[in-house]
Amino acid sequence: MIYTVSKILGIAVVAYLAIALGLILSQRPGPLPEGGVLDFTGLIQAPFDPPQDAPRFRRTHFVATDGNRLPMTVVDDPAAPAAKPIVVMLHGSGWHGMQFDRLAWALRDVAELRAVTLRGHGADPVRRGDVDYVGQLEDDLAAAIGDADGRKVVLLGHSSGGGLVVRFAGGTHRGLIDGAILLAPFLQYDAPVTRENSGGWAHVLTRRIVGLSMLNMVGIRGLDGLKMIQFAIPRAVLDGPLGDTATTAYSWRLNLSYAPRRDYLSDVAALPPFLLVAGAQDQSLVAEGYEPLMSGATDNGRYHVLPDVGHLDVVDVSATETLIRGFLRDI
Repeated sequence: MIYTVSKILGIAVVAYLAIALGLILSQRPGPLPEGGVLDFTGLIQAPFDPPQDAPRFRRTHFVATDGNRLPMTVVDDPAAPAAKPIVVMLHGSGWHGMQFDRLAWALRDVAELRAVTLRGHGADPVRRGDVDYVGQLEDDLAAAIGDADGRKVVLLGHSSGGGLVVRFAGGTHRGLIDGAILLAPFLQYDAPVTRENSGGWAHVLTRRIVGLSMLNMVGIRGLDGLKMIQFAIPRAVLDGPLGDTATTAYSWRLNLSYAPRRDYLSDVAALPPFLLVAGAQDQSLVAEGYEPLMSGATDNGRYHVLPDVGHLDVVDVSATETLIRGFLRDI
C-alpha cells in the first residue's frame, strides 16, 4: 500500500492527539494530599479583628474588565499623607486576601493597602480554581490598580502571589507599577530555589500536564480548564471556620497564570526596584538561593533572609514590616 504525504501527516496528527488525550485521561485528581509541611495555625486560630477606630478597614470589591466583582480589602488612614503609595497585595496559592489583614493594618500609615482575592479563590468565586484564559489574573490586577492619580504603585505578593508579581512585571501591564515586594516568591517548579513539590505542598498530575502541553503546542485549548495540581491544605483548615474559603486545586490555565513564564529570569529581569524577603526555615523554598539566582538577571533587588522564619510566617513577622516600611520610604 502506498501512502501519500497527506495520509502520513494525517496519521501522525491522529497519533499525536491520541497520545495527548490518553495521557490526560489516564490521570485524574484523587483524594486531597496529606502530610503537607506548611503550618496554617496562625491563619486559622487567630483571625484578625480590626479595631473600630478612625483608620478605615473595608471589605469591598473591584470591577474586573469582564464585569465581575472581585473581593478586595482596602486599608488606609485618612490622617496619612495624601501622596502615600498604593500597595496591591497578592496572596499565596490556595488562600485569599485575608492573609494580609494584619500586615495591611500595620502599614496603614505609610500606604494605601489593597489586598486582592484573586479570581477563582475565596468564599464565593465564579469558578473555584479556574480562570477564563491564561493571563487573566494580570488583567484583573490592572483593573485593581486603576487610576493611581500620580501615586507610586507597588505590587506585593507572597509565594505564588510573589510569582504573579514577577509575571506582571514581565507582561503587557508592566508600566503600571513602580516597585515590587516579594515575600518568598515562587518562580518555577524547576527553579533552583524550589524544593521538590514545594516541600510537599504541591502535588502535580504529571501525565495530565504533559498531555495538556501537547494540545497547547498545536493550539488546542479546550481542555485547559481541567485540574492539574492539588494542594496539601491541612485537614484542620478544611474542617475549620475558613475551610470553605480554601481552594484545593487549580486548572491548567489558572496555574500558568499564577506563575512567571517558563523563561522566568526574563520576567525577573523586567522587575522594577524590588524587595525580597524570605525565611531561613522556609519549608517550600530555599531562601539563600534567591540572590545568587536573581542578581544575575537584574541589579534592582534588595534581598533579606530572616532567621527562624518559615514559609507562611514571613508575612506577619515584625522584621518583614520593618523592611517594607524602609522600602516604601525609599521608593
